[in-house]
Amino acid sequence: MMPCRNILLAAKEQHARPNARFQVHRSMFRLVGNDRHSPCGVRLRTIDTRTLQVLWMADVVEINDPDELEQYQLVWNSLLPKTPRASFFHTYDWLQLYWKHFGHDKQLRVLVVRSDGTPFGIVPLCINRERYHVGDVRVLTYPLSDWGMWYGPIGPDQSACMFMALKHLSQTSRDWDMIDLRWSAAGPHDRNATGRAIRAVGWQPRKIAYQSNSVIRFAGTDYESYLASLNKKWRHEIRRQTRVLERAGKVTFHRHRPAGKGWGDGQPRWDLFDDCMQISQQSWQSKSTTGNTLCHPHVRGFLHDCHATAARIGMLDMAVLKIDGRPAAYQYNYHRHGRVFGLRMGYDPAFSQQGVGKILMNRLIEDSFERNDQTLDLGIGDFAFKRRFRTEVETSYRYACYPWRSWRSQGVRFSRWMKQRLRSNDPVSAPKGA
Repeated sequence: MMPCRNILLAAKEQHARPNARFQVHRSMFRLVGNDRHSPCGVRLRTIDTRTLQVLWMADVVEINDPDELEQYQLVWNSLLPKTPRASFFHTYDWLQLYWKHFGHDKQLRVLVVRSDGTPFGIVPLCINRERYHVGDVRVLTYPLSDWGMWYGPIGPDQSACMFMALKHLSQTSRDWDMIDLRWSAAGPHDRNATGRAIRAVGWQPRKIAYQSNSVIRFAGTDYESYLASLNKKWRHEIRRQTRVLERAGKVTFHRHRPAGKGWGDGQPRWDLFDDCMQISQQSWQSKSTTGNTLCHPHVRGFLHDCHATAARIGMLDMAVLKIDGRPAAYQYNYHRHGRVFGLRMGYDPAFSQQGVGKILMNRLIEDSFERNDQTLDLGIGDFAFKRRFRTEVETSYRYACYPWRSWRSQGVRFSRWMKQRLRSNDPVSAPKGA
C-alpha cells in the first residue's frame, strides 16, 4: 500500500482542482466534489491504491512512425483480448493496413502507456485535416474514419490509459486545433471512461451522440423465439418469398468463417469475395460517389488487403446466397468471439422482386444462432430493413474539446451549437468552451 503522503501527492498531481478536498480512508482515495458546489464539477468517485500506484509510476511513449510501431506488435496483441468491445478494427494489423492506404495525408500519434517500464495500454490517435466552414481544421481523433462503430484505447484499464494519454497531450506542444474522439462508448457498463479522463486533465469536453446502429442479440434466446418476436407480417413475407425462391431454382447458402492461420485454417475463399464484389458492381453501389462501397476504386485495394488479413487472424465472416449457382445477395462481415459486425451488404437487382436480401439475412441469423454467436451489428443507419430485424439500438458518442486559443476550433464549436439550436424547438443556452 502506498503511504498516505504519496497518495495525496499523486492525487494532487493528477486531479488538482480548485475547491476540491482530498481524503484518505483505509486503502481508498476519494476526490470529493459535485456539480452544484464545486467549480470543478467532479462527482464523487473512488480510485483504489493499486490504480494510483500504476499511475504514479506511469509514463507515455509516443510513436509517430508506423514502422517503429512494429516493436509493440506483440504487446498490442496481448492487450487486445482484454480490450472492451474489441474488434478487427482494434487490431495492430488493421491499423497498419489503414495507414498504408490512407495515412499519406495524416499524422500518426500512437501513445504507449507504461507503468514501471511495462506497457499496460495503447491509445492509437492521428491528426486529420478536415474541411469546415472556417477552413481546414487539424482534428486529433481515432484512426477509424467511420469504418466501424466503436473505438478506444487498447487494454483493460480504459480510464487510466486515457488519463495518461491525455495528460501527455496536455504537456506537449499542441499541433492540433481540436480533439474529436468519435466512436466512444458511454453506456453504464463503460463508466464514461473517456469523459472522466478528459475532465481529470483539466479540459471540458462536449459529449454528443454520434451514431446509432441496429443490433440483433442472440444470447439468452433461440432462433424460433427470435422469429416469433418479429412483426407477424414480416415473418409471413420471409416465409412466402423463401418458398417462391426455392420453386424458381436451386437456392444455396454459403457462409465462410475461417478459424485463422494459427489454427490451420486461414483460407480467404477469394471465390466468395469475388462473388460479393460482383454483386456490389451490379447493384446501385457501383454508382455511389461516397467512396466507401465494396466495389469503389478508392477502397477496393484496401478491402482486398483487409480480407486476406482478417482470414489469416480468424476475424473474417461472409455469406453469399446463390440461385442456380448465380450470386444473388451477399453479407460481408468481420467477427471476433461471436460478435459479428456487418460491414457491407447488397443484392443483385435482377433478383430484387424475390426478396433475396431479407432471405439471406434470415439464413444468416439462423446460422448465427447455431454457431452460438453473441450479437450481429447491422451497421449504422435507421433503415426500415434493419428496424424489422433488430432487437436493440446502440449509440456511440463523440467527445469534443475546443481550445480557446484556436480560433478554428471555436468556429467549429459555434457552428455545431447553432446547428443544435436550429434543430431543437426548445431554447438552448450557449455552450461553455474548453
